[in-house]
Amino acid sequence: MSFGNLPSNHFLAQPRPDTFQSLQSGLVDTTTLAAHDFDVDNRTGFMPPQPPLPRLPPAWESWEVNLDVAVSQRIQLAERVEKMEASQMLMETGKSRSWRDNVAQMPLLPIEELKRSERALRRAHHVLAWLLHFYVHTIPSHEPIIIPRPLTIPLLQISAQLQLPPVVTYSDDVLYNWAHKEPRDGSHYYDDIPKIDSLLCQTTFTGTTDEEEFYLTSARIELRGNEALELMRMSMDEAFVGDDIAIRRITGYLQQIAVVIQDLRTLLMNVKDGVDVQVFYDEIRPWFRGVDSDPFGRQWTFEGRDEVEGWTEMPETSGASAGQSSLIQALDIYLGVDAEAPETSFMAHSSNKSFQERMRAYMPRHHRAFLNHLRANPRPLRQVVERAVEEEGSTAILEAYNAALKSLKEFRDAHMIIVALYIIGPARRAGKGLGGLGIPEKVESRVNVHDKQMMERAFKEANGPEELKGTGGTDLVKFLKGVRDQTAYTYLQG
Repeated sequence: MSFGNLPSNHFLAQPRPDTFQSLQSGLVDTTTLAAHDFDVDNRTGFMPPQPPLPRLPPAWESWEVNLDVAVSQRIQLAERVEKMEASQMLMETGKSRSWRDNVAQMPLLPIEELKRSERALRRAHHVLAWLLHFYVHTIPSHEPIIIPRPLTIPLLQISAQLQLPPVVTYSDDVLYNWAHKEPRDGSHYYDDIPKIDSLLCQTTFTGTTDEEEFYLTSARIELRGNEALELMRMSMDEAFVGDDIAIRRITGYLQQIAVVIQDLRTLLMNVKDGVDVQVFYDEIRPWFRGVDSDPFGRQWTFEGRDEVEGWTEMPETSGASAGQSSLIQALDIYLGVDAEAPETSFMAHSSNKSFQERMRAYMPRHHRAFLNHLRANPRPLRQVVERAVEEEGSTAILEAYNAALKSLKEFRDAHMIIVALYIIGPARRAGKGLGGLGIPEKVESRVNVHDKQMMERAFKEANGPEELKGTGGTDLVKFLKGVRDQTAYTYLQG
């Protein structure tokens, strides 16, 4: 059974060990420190260089067909349906109920053959997690959420293999949800890499160009950010040498990283050109919600979960969030903004974990390993800079380091602006309570006057008692203020 045109010696084409067994002889050991074992490509970073599988083989066609139907029929969010006129509400309720009945009647399909291919497992997680969110978010608000066994069991099995929670994640939305705009013949694998301006999405909940553009904004950021990852690697190599030439080279790399982060900021702000504020807030964002941000406070019951090894206790199941981007956390770790240490297991409980630490549990496991390796660097960049300043009086590397931090803070300011426009503002208009956030110290001059005014209004304290939660389950406003301020506090004094 073929799972795509990968070279036979490629990392993802190798057989996979069972998650619950020790490593078998002859298999790739992904605990080594080689870059390919982190599934980070030197041309595309955390994005895969080859398009994700567009469809599973015929044996799993029932999953694909039900996803096709949900997308093509545009089944609607329950909370939107319940606001419709009676006749339309009846029609939409019947359509979604019929679809859920078909999902509940799917055959219980085995996943053994899928274990042979990482790409097939990724596609399976993508399809099943999207089916889950379609299923959950179309259930009327007065009904309990009970996910049927034909969906629960394979989703949990696939999630166990990939060491991911059984929900839609950032990687499902962005990293493994793209295709080339123009057809490719597949004959030149190593030359056929994704480009920022040549992508489209495989799957959306709403069928809108706004949703596609929302995902592609993150995809473009990931692709542009690859240069920063390469500069990190080169600076770590130079730090090992540590002489005057190495310090000068690291200074240059930091200057280039600052430029890359500025480009990331521009790409982020460009989302305003393609995503309508109200369409995002009303029609797109609710699909991402996990258990901890269910608008009706319901728990999700996974029928048959006790039949799947390792799932006697469910891990957290927050929704997809930009906080699950390995790129942004890598920048934090490299620049010394993130000083946390422990590795995060996808099965761990999160009661005492920071938001960033929790979000690592939603990243592909090889990318988590990359972040852990980066954090364990015996020559952290900040220490290298401090030593160069103290021992050699180097001001150039200090200025370059602070310039990179300044760019990262400005990226965070831009993120706060986008959140104000797309979430906090609409939430205020909908009458939802907010916590205080505080206005960023500097508002980007490129943001138009209307956007500035909206942001300033949205970021003022409101009197409502209700926290505004992000799809990742955190108190959104407190988190954003915290990470922005933490980046500013990292500046070094000469």
